Amino acid sequence: MNTAYILVVDDERDIRELIKEILQDEGHKVSTAENGAAAQRARRERRPDLILLDIWMPDIDGISLLKGWANEGGAMSPVIMMSGHATVETAVEATRLGAYDFLEKPLSMAKLLVTVKRALEADKLQRENLGLRTHGVTFEEPIGRSAAMQALREQVKKIAQHDAPVLITGEAGSGKKLFARYLHNCSPRRHNPFIDVNIAVNNASHNKSMDDNPGVANFFGGEKDGKIQYGQLEQANGGTLFLDEVGDMDLSLQGRLARAMRNGSFLRVNGNEPVKLDARIVAATRYDLALEVQAKRFREDLYYQLNVLPLRILSLREHCEDVPDLINCYTDFFVRHENLPYRNFSLAAQNRLRNHAWPGNIREIKNLIQRLLILGNDAEIGVAEVEAALGDHREKYSPVPAPSVVFDLPLREARDQFEKAYLEYQLLETGGNISKVAKLAGMERTHLYRKMRALGINVGNTPETPGQ
Repeated sequence: MNTAYILVVDDERDIRELIKEILQDEGHKVSTAENGAAAQRARRERRPDLILLDIWMPDIDGISLLKGWANEGGAMSPVIMMSGHATVETAVEATRLGAYDFLEKPLSMAKLLVTVKRALEADKLQRENLGLRTHGVTFEEPIGRSAAMQALREQVKKIAQHDAPVLITGEAGSGKKLFARYLHNCSPRRHNPFIDVNIAVNNASHNKSMDDNPGVANFFGGEKDGKIQYGQLEQANGGTLFLDEVGDMDLSLQGRLARAMRNGSFLRVNGNEPVKLDARIVAATRYDLALEVQAKRFREDLYYQLNVLPLRILSLREHCEDVPDLINCYTDFFVRHENLPYRNFSLAAQNRLRNHAWPGNIREIKNLIQRLLILGNDAEIGVAEVEAALGDHREKYSPVPAPSVVFDLPLREARDQFEKAYLEYQLLETGGNISKVAKLAGMERTHLYRKMRALGINVGNTPETPGQ
């Protein structure tokens, strides 16, 4: 059941209570407001998943309220307008301002329930499509018929039935985000939002004070001049909040998150009233956070708050027997969604790929298949073509420098060396286009410039593409 939090705004008590009773019978949580001022207070206390809004009220009309909410920016809750005396022009104006639908009074309860259901489904679909556009290739569940993968999926299904925080660990490119989505889809919260937090973006402008930091407001929300910005924590209420690469989170943000998890509530930036935290926290990292705690780069209290249910994702070399299935799935995906020509992998080619070390894990095999489909001409991909592609891949893409460069160094210095090599490679590949590098790295541009300077990359001599 899609259990949602719905706000009903109407100055007629009988209508408010009737709608509340009907929606509660459907399993939803419902609050009511008798006028515009009460509606504003209710929105400040908690972000509704849907608002049923009357037009004519004693203090302020519904159209003016809707206009003010639309001007706040950010993801607005879907709104269904209600009125018994509205004109066509009023309905058109409400739609222009973003209202999902318009219901005439007296209300048909059957039509109301259908409209509520469709509005909630449309909002969920819009969020999911945004996630797919942002993160590209995805599947409903992790691919693989090996015993190891079957056991891992069963472990995820078991963990999904509980609301305790989960800490997902694994190498870069191993599919941590895919497993987080799979966990959400297997959980009782699956009908509610899955909010994917890009830690690199929230770390932006970390040199500013906490209240002026856009990353903090993006995460915790904010209040200013009567307007409300709903942050990612609040948008995830009822669903799952996924913290991707939580080990990169600034210490200031870590402290604020630790307090929110401990208290079960948080304050928006410049807010005075606590907001209830009702999201399942799933965090992922490629680091050993226990070592990061020892090095004082990660808060010990937050580490133990997140690490209630640990989940380690296998590297591809640990279930290499699944490589043929991955080849088939990604080949089919690129043929269907990117209109690439279908090419068959010979048995020898599949065997060669199965025995590859895959230092870049799932991400590496996906990129390799895409490149082979784009650049090749023959109907079949043979072992020679695979060898050539892997040779080029090792030369240009290898994410693991020589052991003498990395493994003899402390973790932070080794990570700095890798990040420098990674950013220099991306700069070379994009012709120095900072915007493209920032997008590929999942970083905000100002944070990328700071990172490059800290790593000793000469930003001033970096060629910029015109029009960035």
